[in-house]
Amino acid sequence: MSEPTPIKTIAAKPMGMRYHATVAHVVGQALKRHGVTHIFGQSLPSMVHLVGESLGITQVAYRQENTGGYMADAYARTTGKAAVITAQNGPAAAILVAPLAEALKASIPIVALVQEVARDQTDRNAFQELNHTDVFSSCAKWVRTVNVASRIEDYIDMAFTAATSGRPGPAVLMLPADLLTEPYESNGERTQCLGHFPLDRIAPDQDRIAEAAKLLAEAKRPLVIAGGGVHVSGGAQALADLQENCSLPIATTVMGKGAVDETHPLSVGVVGYFMGTYSRTRYLREMVTDADVIMLIGNRTNQNGSDSWSLYPKDAKYIHIDIDPSEIGRNYEATVRLLGDAKLSLEALTAELGKLDLSVREDARSSVEGQIAEGKEKHAAESKVVREATGTPVRPERLMQELDARIGTDDVVVADASYSSIWIANYLTARSVGSRFLTPRGLAGLGWGFPMAMGVKVGNPDKRVIALVGDGGFAHAWAELETASRMGINVVVMVLNNQILGYQIHAENIKFGAHTTAVYFSPVDHAGIAESCGLNGIRVETADEIGAALDAALANDKTTLIDVRTDPNAYPPISAFES
Repeated sequence: MSEPTPIKTIAAKPMGMRYHATVAHVVGQALKRHGVTHIFGQSLPSMVHLVGESLGITQVAYRQENTGGYMADAYARTTGKAAVITAQNGPAAAILVAPLAEALKASIPIVALVQEVARDQTDRNAFQELNHTDVFSSCAKWVRTVNVASRIEDYIDMAFTAATSGRPGPAVLMLPADLLTEPYESNGERTQCLGHFPLDRIAPDQDRIAEAAKLLAEAKRPLVIAGGGVHVSGGAQALADLQENCSLPIATTVMGKGAVDETHPLSVGVVGYFMGTYSRTRYLREMVTDADVIMLIGNRTNQNGSDSWSLYPKDAKYIHIDIDPSEIGRNYEATVRLLGDAKLSLEALTAELGKLDLSVREDARSSVEGQIAEGKEKHAAESKVVREATGTPVRPERLMQELDARIGTDDVVVADASYSSIWIANYLTARSVGSRFLTPRGLAGLGWGFPMAMGVKVGNPDKRVIALVGDGGFAHAWAELETASRMGINVVVMVLNNQILGYQIHAENIKFGAHTTAVYFSPVDHAGIAESCGLNGIRVETADEIGAALDAALANDKTTLIDVRTDPNAYPPISAFES
């Protein structure tokens, strides 16, 4: 079989020079100016990709737009840069909705460039024509169509500004197919890079900072609960400084995990809807329920994070830091509203607390540290039976203990939604400030873990990336194994293979005393699927095989899938399951 004919790229002149080209060339130059080095996309808009490659922008060609969107999301989360993804009009654009909705809820900047039908074909039932504005209006901060060549740079800049400023999120720009090939001359005068986030940092009112500092300094039982907004802001070190300098205990949500070093004596761990038997924070629940002052940072106080709004005390005073004013006090009335960037807010608050008498905090520190240590010791003793289980099928807690012993402070661990996120939150340890444990908790959809791991690796090629996924969720993203092989994206994929939809069957049994037939799967050789794509596959049947499999996978230079036969009766410590 003969080799395919190479596609000729279209040359574009360097930035800063006047040139005669097309609108697509101007798009490429603008992306380059905004620091774009990778575009997640298939073929369309073809001209954008052709020009991008001529400018040194790498195309990461996914198999489906939804998984491509998850790659872009994780790329942005771990690089501090807005991710760019492309899609064709119609069905391809429509399946971008789920990843953009996740990015909207989780405050992740993505710029989606979606090809639109030619301008003279609008409203004529052109091929795959769709009202994209309506499609994207619920899952993006900003949706526009550019119809005039002379406005292309204006709209590209507006898209990046919308995505990276304020509360970050997705922006969608529709590009008519015929517009992209239209001749257009740019003067190359624009120099601003708008592709990083937070683009503009805003500090809260100083009087409110002083009010919040006084509350924290004088509180009897204060607690800080940090959400994913701390990571988005890059505020982990500022949070750690507040913890140490002001003797404040810090808990996190699932998305906030890693914002503080969990080995610090004032680190509580992850709190939320899984604080039942075997949970790392089971015996620390009272630190939340009995708190008299709670400071929330980048925390949406959503259902899972608050255990269906039953965990946070109703009579506590709340200090709420967020970049989005509509989130402050959403579910718990804020005594002090601190509207601003998390990093700047924390720095200002630590400085203000440094001016006050912190003897109350310092006197209580030893007792608080003792309470946290005792709670963690009780968890360790209670969970030993599952963490060191030797039976078959494998207990997920045993798998997590083996992984926890091997991950370094610079590694990134990514979970799928459902049980995988819970295992990571409870059984892996953040051992440094700013550690990253990525979980899709904006909408918490299945199938996102593996492609998110790929996106992390694209943006962080020197980091080791490990994905934990269930067999139910992984089936949504099998096709991207071929992408990992073709693109040389090296991650470790651990599939918890219990042949059921775990959360579904367990929740249905608890709620209704029965379950639907859809919760069962036929046996699948996931390691074999990986091998058929030219990757490495390892099958694990017993607990004593886990360590060697992990060592081999972490040392390999291409993606390795570890297919672990796990216990279908292993319940995570979800509080609602306790009854």
